[in-house]
Amino acid sequence: MKSKKARAALVFALLIFMFFAAVVANVNTGSVKLSPAQIARIIFLREDSADSIIIWKLRLPRLLTASVLGGALALSGLLLQTFFRNPVAGPFVLGISSGAKMLLAVVTIVLSGHMTRVPISVTVVASFVGSMLSMMFVLLISGRVRSMSMLLVVGIMISYICSAVTDFLINFAKEADIVNLTHWSLGSFSSSTWNDVIVSASIVIPASVFVFMMSKPIAAYALGEGYALTMGVNVKLFRALLILTSSILSAVVTAFAGPISFVGVAVPHITRMMLGTSEPKTLIPASFLCGSVFCMICDLFARTALSPADLSVGTVTSAVGAPIVIWLMARRRSGEEG
Repeated sequence: MKSKKARAALVFALLIFMFFAAVVANVNTGSVKLSPAQIARIIFLREDSADSIIIWKLRLPRLLTASVLGGALALSGLLLQTFFRNPVAGPFVLGISSGAKMLLAVVTIVLSGHMTRVPISVTVVASFVGSMLSMMFVLLISGRVRSMSMLLVVGIMISYICSAVTDFLINFAKEADIVNLTHWSLGSFSSSTWNDVIVSASIVIPASVFVFMMSKPIAAYALGEGYALTMGVNVKLFRALLILTSSILSAVVTAFAGPISFVGVAVPHITRMMLGTSEPKTLIPASFLCGSVFCMICDLFARTALSPADLSVGTVTSAVGAPIVIWLMARRRSGEEG
């Protein structure tokens, strides 16, 4: 017990250190080089200069958005893995993010002819409805399919269908909307603003606290529905809350940054490996923190790899996350055969 607590404390200390290191690296890295002293004066003394615009208007909103949404993606994936009892489940793999992307693209194209900018509330609601529609379809199929590999194939097919519908509708969009939608569909934090940070955090943080409050029923449910029932868990309500909360978290990410792939699968698994436990009270906050660090580091690489051009953060997360999914699938397959 003591060794587990010590390991958890060490992991949290490491993640907190990496979080602040990622913050410093993101603020201090870019086409315009600033010294640590300059950055400190701008942030803490509110020094007014041309460089302060770079820090306050560009770099800080971007890294904070990556932090909040990275944590949201990790928790969304963790909830789906709990629901399906499979480490390969995630919002992108199951096609849920693609459903959110499709409906948000539809709403954006339809409303672009009537207003210059689609309200944030509308984008979040559209993403949520799209996520729920895809999730409902996955649940419908999961009742008929026992093999997780087949369920993943269904998720991939959902992604293709949603992408096809989105691409078809883009043909009817204005040229400026096509550019914006194409850039957004690849996943990026580059256009983040303080308003995005505030709105996304106001949704993600309460949802994350709610997930943490569900730690006990999550632990009971992980041991089987029968055990959860004996512990007084309303399984039907609990499963509905898992789906609803996961969809909200996934929808917020899609609304503000586009569909970012594989974070929801890779990060919870990385966190489990680091902690050596699946205890929800430890795993939930650690996954959120790990997701934040993961996305900030990936976004830093996306900004600097081909500087001054920006890679999409979805490209970087795919390069890291896809091999982890392949490894998980191979490991699960060998376990079933063994």
